[in-house]
Amino acid sequence: MQTDDNSAKRSGLTRYKSVLLGSAVALGITGFIAGETFFAGTQPASAQITQVQNLSRENNLQQTSPQQDQISFANIVETVKPAVVSVRVKTDTPVAQNNQLPGFFKDLPEGHPLRRFFDEYGLRPDGGDGQGPQGRRGHQYGAAQGSGFFITADGYIVTNNHVVENATEVEVVTDDGKTLSAKVIGTDPRTDLALLKTDAVKDHKFVSFGTGSPRVGDWVVAIGNPFGLGGSVTAGIVSARGRDIGAGPYDDFLQIDAAVNRGNSGGPTFNLKGEVVGVNTAIYSPSGGNVGIAFAVPSEVAQNVINDLRTNGAVTRGWLGVQIQPVTDDIAESVGLKEGRGAMVVEPQPGSPGTKAGIKAGDVIQQVNGKDIEDAKELSRTIAGMKPGSKADLKVWRDGGEKTISVELGTLPDEPKQASNDDDDAQQEQVKPTSLADLGVQLQRSDDGDGVTVADVDEGGPLADKLKQGDTILEVAGTKVSTPREVGDAVNKARDKGTRSVLLRVKSGQNTRYVAIPTKKG
Repeated sequence: MQTDDNSAKRSGLTRYKSVLLGSAVALGITGFIAGETFFAGTQPASAQITQVQNLSRENNLQQTSPQQDQISFANIVETVKPAVVSVRVKTDTPVAQNNQLPGFFKDLPEGHPLRRFFDEYGLRPDGGDGQGPQGRRGHQYGAAQGSGFFITADGYIVTNNHVVENATEVEVVTDDGKTLSAKVIGTDPRTDLALLKTDAVKDHKFVSFGTGSPRVGDWVVAIGNPFGLGGSVTAGIVSARGRDIGAGPYDDFLQIDAAVNRGNSGGPTFNLKGEVVGVNTAIYSPSGGNVGIAFAVPSEVAQNVINDLRTNGAVTRGWLGVQIQPVTDDIAESVGLKEGRGAMVVEPQPGSPGTKAGIKAGDVIQQVNGKDIEDAKELSRTIAGMKPGSKADLKVWRDGGEKTISVELGTLPDEPKQASNDDDDAQQEQVKPTSLADLGVQLQRSDDGDGVTVADVDEGGPLADKLKQGDTILEVAGTKVSTPREVGDAVNKARDKGTRSVLLRVKSGQNTRYVAIPTKKG
């Protein structure tokens, strides 16, 4: 399933502001993993923070004595920290050429305690690395690649895909300092998750995913390997849920304000029961450092992905096979809906499950198996979370009424075809004004006779943000058009009925979308 590329570009958090926490870049959904205990041979940890005592206050001046209990995460940390590891990888990826230390760090003597820290990052006083001015390729383990955590006693470890992407060898360093070899069992770029396995342990301490969703405002604790400083603990709260950072079609991140930095990638975020509620993946940072906004893949998403990777080595997702877009308020009005909710089908893909089931362009999918669909993103996540071959009953809005369509889902292709954003070249020629001239749009016949080409759009006109030169109008109010006159007649017909907007099906390059335009200026 594909969503309109433009929606990702309009995301409030652009890719260059969302910094992946490991050493590489990747992205990507769904949730269930075996293991119901936290540590092998023990009952689930019952660590809780100690609550601050409720103190009676006289004149609002009561002071807390040193003997009174304080809020502490120490019990949680002691319980879960042994399951968290640092992940180091060996790759053939070139490292940065400019490795010069800043400022007075250039003068550090060779025996200085900080020298080893900088050496692990390949930083040299002279800006080189002993391999020549072009820099070296990453043929040795880096100290701050990422983080991970054991989910089974026999050595399965969760981390991020971008931490181990392109890795030729992987090592994990346990909390007690042991270095173990690990292999990549499977990865899922769409959710940026990966599963590792080390055979060097048989009865290791591990943690479990949480069974419930954290609420906004709940305390969380993050543990990981920031800047190579393994075993680092930070705390904060859940700031928001369901964040879309433009990383992929299934974005559904937790936002937390616990401090995380480069190297925290793949590390766990815990609730106060010691359960994993998220896998740290990205930060929002103009500078690359912590600013109190971090993003984690929620446990309900991670569980299914990890379970698939452990069972099959890959993730399988349900596939409907239709191109969709959000339903804006003006589009909703054009098709007779009271509000802009659901996902509008722009174009079913030939031979897809959706096409075989009878889904048509212009349908608005409102429910899947009785569950309301808020927008196109939610439809993508819902369908992807279902197993291939399962049945989905879709409630759609078509021609002013509701209709139920049953679909047997297919399997999402590994690399679905991406639509090009390049516009088709079109000959520009003088055309006579049409009935859209008062809206600042000039039309002409298309070269192949399929639809009507937009020859010119007034930059200050009411349709400047809806149409562009070279677009092809395929349909107006559900009726195919092939001449400028047909477009004008259809718009005039809607105008005469008192309709304030009319729906156009528009092709831009290889992409198709719906656009609601006003029937008259102003």
